[in-house]
Amino acid sequence: MATEAIAGPTKGAAARVLDFLRDVRGEVRKVTWPTWDELKKATGVIIVFVIALGILIGAMDWIFQATLVKGVARLF
Repeated sequence: MATEAIAGPTKGAAARVLDFLRDVRGEVRKVTWPTWDELKKATGVIIVFVIALGILIGAMDWIFQATLVKGVARLF
């Protein structure tokens, strides 16, 4: 078996962390951040969606409870 050489010099842990943080900083600068109006509109849509989903889940829970729990109890 032949031993394979390492492709390049290895960096220390501190140097790798610094490289990572520099890369993160560069990527964050590329992000397109929403405007204040876009942020308010998106937040409103999310709040309405969560409320609607909560109502839907509550209604389904009520229907299943009425059907399964009370309906099955009437059979016996």
